[in-house]
Amino acid sequence: MQSSLLLVDNINVYYDAIHAIKGISLEVKRGEIVAILGANGAGKTTTLKAISGILPISSGKILFNNEPIFKYPAHKIVSLGIAQSPEGRLIFPDLTVKENLDLGAYLRSDKEQIRSDEDYVFNLFPVLKERRKQVAGTLSGGEQQMLAISRAVMARPQLLLLDEPSLGIAPILVKTIFKAIQEINQRGTTILIVEQNAYAALKIATQAYVLTTGTINMQGPASELIQNPEIQKAYLGH
Repeated sequence: MQSSLLLVDNINVYYDAIHAIKGISLEVKRGEIVAILGANGAGKTTTLKAISGILPISSGKILFNNEPIFKYPAHKIVSLGIAQSPEGRLIFPDLTVKENLDLGAYLRSDKEQIRSDEDYVFNLFPVLKERRKQVAGTLSGGEQQMLAISRAVMARPQLLLLDEPSLGIAPILVKTIFKAIQEINQRGTTILIVEQNAYAALKIATQAYVLTTGTINMQGPASELIQNPEIQKAYLGH
């Protein structure tokens, strides 16, 4: 039986007076890909920001490897083994591809393994190898997304948080990126993905949660949710 890696227990998050997250609970087991689905403004990104320590929670608990992390600053949470590829990519546009990847590994000192991981992401996304000396701001949107994911992978996280990896990307590249996400998972990284492209996310996820205005209104195995008429109508255009 898989053990729990991340446990979010009844958390509440406010933006000033706005109650953005209303008592949600979710679990990510070791080795899984778990998807959080929902429309714009449902609270998906807010949930990831709470997990990674960017936003404070007003009540509830977040446990990682059974350790309470909800009072830790973001840099401490990264050092424990959680890395995030944020929405909108947020790479360092004035640095080269290689320099962006180096920054992903800044907390590490295992030089040989860092080199090996760099080779790994270059195999995952060969275009980044071709452009490793190129300034990151000159990459296409899809290439920048590949770089953002690769930079997070360079931290060698136990848990990788992906925020809208398909946003604003050509359909052909979405397939490439989701195939790479599966490969990263198969290599041993647990993944929590927030995604508006419900079909792409449910195809690769083991479990999924559906958020509506800050609450979870549906959850279960991804293979079941993809067949659910409500999900098909709301998110899959059926």
